[in-house]
Amino acid sequence: MTTTGTAIVAKGIRKSYGSVQALDGFDLTVTTGTVYGLLGPNGSGKTTAVKCLTTLSGFDAGSAEIAGFDVTRQPDEVRKRIGLTGQYAAVDEILNGRENLVMFGRLYGLTARAADRRADELLEHFDLVEAAKRSVVQYSGGMRRRLDLAASLIQAPEVLFLDEPTTGLDPRSRNQVWSGVRALVKAGTTVLLTTQYLEEADQLADRIAVLDNGKVIAEGTADELKSRIGGDQIDVVLRSEDDLERAAEVLRRIGGGEPQIEPDDRKISVVVSGARIAILTEAVRALDDAGIHAEDIGVRRPTLDEVFLGLTGRRAGEPELEATSS
Repeated sequence: MTTTGTAIVAKGIRKSYGSVQALDGFDLTVTTGTVYGLLGPNGSGKTTAVKCLTTLSGFDAGSAEIAGFDVTRQPDEVRKRIGLTGQYAAVDEILNGRENLVMFGRLYGLTARAADRRADELLEHFDLVEAAKRSVVQYSGGMRRRLDLAASLIQAPEVLFLDEPTTGLDPRSRNQVWSGVRALVKAGTTVLLTTQYLEEADQLADRIAVLDNGKVIAEGTADELKSRIGGDQIDVVLRSEDDLERAAEVLRRIGGGEPQIEPDDRKISVVVSGARIAILTEAVRALDDAGIHAEDIGVRRPTLDEVFLGLTGRRAGEPELEATSS
């Protein structure tokens, strides 16, 4: 059994597909009642990790426990306590929304009456009551994902695995799914979320693990990860492209690091440390003293995209060269 308050524990999991090492010593600990984000590009091992933790795939070495039960030795107990929503909606397009949920309820062993009651609860919860009797083939992408999410909650799982649940959705549909996830966690469900969307991890996850080459290379809250690549960042947009080099030298003295220049946007960025207002004031004065005119200047925290680029050398959407399973 796992320690009280821990929903997921993985230690040293290894999984290979032929010559490709999909997971290479994968470690993870997820606290009960939280959203944990697993962030990585295609081929980093995210989906393989989910398959191993949900008993859909065996692994070559290591161990894992879900809700206190061993994934390898007690798979039936694990399955009773989890839900899974994959990258693509798994609902039946011929049936309507309500029929889908009733069908899943019956498959989970609920009585006809209990399945009907649970379907009504979930339709209400995910704002699908008006569409309940419409064929799923008529649903938008966001509606299908919400229905798919509802189906995974027929048994109100202790732990829910969401494998890139908003892939391909428009911003409005994505926000609807996010609202559903927040409601689930508020009700006590633990969520493991895999995603390529930096904003999604920033919005939803209490803690985030960055996965690269089949192993966790960094872990923490969004703010902790952002601090890994330095402090705040000053962004300056200049009036004239001719001032880029001189402005870079001014900011180099203030920040102590090497400024990043974007000539097409007449923009310079440099990581700085210290009080935000004081640093910003110093930068404004230094540029003014040098006779350099800035159209815009501001100080901000690094984005998760910049964190990921700093940790892995590429952005979250860029696949690994030899990976065949995400």
